[in-house]
Parts: sequence; C-alpha cells; structure tokens
Amino acid sequence: MQAVQITQYGGSEVLTPADVDLPVPGPGQAVVEIAAAGVNFIDVYHRMGRYPTPLPFIPGVEAAGRVVALGPDVAGVAIGDRVGWAMTPGAYAQAAAVPVDRLVPLPDGVSDETAAAVLLQGMTAHFLTHDVHPVRAGDTVLVHAAAGGMGLLLTQLVTHLGGRVVGTVSTEAKEHLARNAGAAEVIRYDQVDDLAAQVRALTGGEGVAAVYDGVGASTFDASLASLRRRGVLALYGAASGPVPPVDPLRLMQAGSVVLTRPTLGDFVVSRQELLERATDVLGRVDAGTLHVSIGGRYPLAEAARAHDDLTSRRTTGKLLLIP
Repeated sequence: MQAVQITQYGGSEVLTPADVDLPVPGPGQAVVEIAAAGVNFIDVYHRMGRYPTPLPFIPGVEAAGRVVALGPDVAGVAIGDRVGWAMTPGAYAQAAAVPVDRLVPLPDGVSDETAAAVLLQGMTAHFLTHDVHPVRAGDTVLVHAAAGGMGLLLTQLVTHLGGRVVGTVSTEAKEHLARNAGAAEVIRYDQVDDLAAQVRALTGGEGVAAVYDGVGASTFDASLASLRRRGVLALYGAASGPVPPVDPLRLMQAGSVVLTRPTLGDFVVSRQELLERATDVLGRVDAGTLHVSIGGRYPLAEAARAHDDLTSRRTTGKLLLIP
C-alpha cells in the first residue's frame, strides 16, 4: 500500500512517499481502510523529533474510514463499519491497524472527511471548554488563531456555552471567518502593538476568564497579561515554538492565575470517556450546530506541502490527506 514514512527527524522533506506492506491486525486490533487523514501540529512535532517516536514510522494520528479486517479477540466492531480515531499513529497511509478500543463509530450524517477533520481538534476544543476552563454564561475568553481549525471550533463551542470570544487573527479574510464562527471581537496581530492592552480595553480593564493558546512562544506573554484575576491560561500547543521556562512567581503577579499544558490523551483515558466526548462532538456536527471547515485536501504524496502550508499559517480550517 502507499504510505508516508519518516526515517529521520527534520523538515517537511523527511516526509517520504513509500510502498509498505498492508498492516496485519493483532489481538484487539482492526485494520481500517483510510478515506481521509487529518493533518495536525502534533504531526509536525513528531516529524521534527520534538515528541520522539521510534524510527522509522508512519506519521499521522487522526483518520476515518471503513473496517476491512479484524484481529483476534475483537468485539463491538464489524467489517464494513465506518469508524474514526485520534491519538493513534499510522494515519498517513491507505490503511492502518488500530486498537479497537480507540475506534469511534461514525454517525451516518457525518462524512469520513468531516470526521477526520474534527475528531482530534473537536475533542480538544471540547475538553478545553468543558473541563480545563468550563465556560460559563457571560465569560469572555481569548482564542488565538481564531480562524484556524482549532480556533473556529473553540469559538463555536464557547459561543454555544454562552461565552464571549475575543479572537486573534492575522488577515482581514481570517477576521471574517472568525466573526462568522461567532467571535464578538477580533484583534488583528498586524494592527496592534500591545495585544494585552487591547484585550483589557475590550473587557473594561478586567481581562479575560481564560486564554486558549495554541500558538505558544510568540503569544505567551500577551496571553498571561490578558487574564483577569484567577484566570486560566490553557497552553494547548506551540505552533510558533516552545515557551521558555516560566518563573511561577509570574503567575502570582498576574493575579493568582493558573497555567496548564493539557493534552487530549489525558481527557480520553477510558473508552467510556472517549465515546462520551466523541459522541458529543460528532452529534453536534451531525445536528448542524458545530460547523467543520476543511481548508485543503492533499494527496499522500504531497504531505510535505500540507505541512509547509500548515506551519506557514497560509491556511484556514483543517487540512486533510486523501489516500
């Protein structure tokens, strides 16, 4: 089968198209024929070796498709079932062997492409808004990169929960996307010198209840300075690079705020938790109350271009690889 393989860490050029053997399902596994795979920043971190993975490996941790083979000791999944998954490697390929307890059944009204575009980011947005800082009616929160795949989902969920979103974007076109998703206020990175001061001006000097920051190094200081007393800074990614070490005294000086670096794996630990969170996200998509924006589709052989487009911030919405 066709796949993308990494034999050494590095830039996008290490994403090498390759012919590899079809996977054979082991105990408790199913082989899924992949219809679409999500492209995420965690794939970039794996590619660069920031999150070391034994070499060689097939990158990609999110996909959707149809079950075509079952291993021993499998229950609850049948050949022909439409399923999706997140946080399990091997998605940049025509097929992958996946532990059955990590597979999520897909509603008839949610396409394979939509599922591959929403599972990882949708469940991440869900735990950020429901668990890390449960949004309450009247909360104002700051969402960085509000026109990206994560930003659009976060903005919609916060708005549905009764919160008010201040979003940051880099272009006029992205501003329109963020506002259409529900952002009450949008700040252009390229038009302000002091982002935190602008956020405070929009909140009557108080600051925001929470900041959802997937950008990292370039936004961290402004994020911290934008919080209200006892606010929460949820640093869920580092698209611009890792944040340098932080003196805990800064959290006290900012108003006894909370800094957390959460990851999806800790919020879908049990199968029950995975199914509850995925069912809520997919149910909202199926009902039309959560819109998924797909910003680009690429063949497997162009995985490097997809990574370059993602990291250059030239795109909006979610990027997919189509085997």
